[in-house]
Amino acid sequence: MFDPKDLQNILGSVQDQIKELDEKAKQKVISSKSGGGLIDVRFNGIGELIDINIDDELLQDKQALQILLISAINEGYKQIEETKKDDLLEQMKSLNPFKF
Repeated sequence: MFDPKDLQNILGSVQDQIKELDEKAKQKVISSKSGGGLIDVRFNGIGELIDINIDDELLQDKQALQILLISAINEGYKQIEETKKDDLLEQMKSLNPFKF
């Protein structure tokens, strides 16, 4: 017979596993470069921009700086989405809502 408490336990377990995944994602660092490494941007796994490194050479060319910065950030966001998808697929394999 179905017991609603079992469902609560299952949902609680899944929520705990999701929180754990979020914490792991925050620790992950994704780097994206453009202009042959003149721009290097870093994101954490949840999509927050955490660092930007700009080569001094670019500081004299505002237009090139803007283009390369946009390129690096957009590439970083693509990598984040790919990483999230990969991580989700990997975790779906290991999620077991029936372990208490």
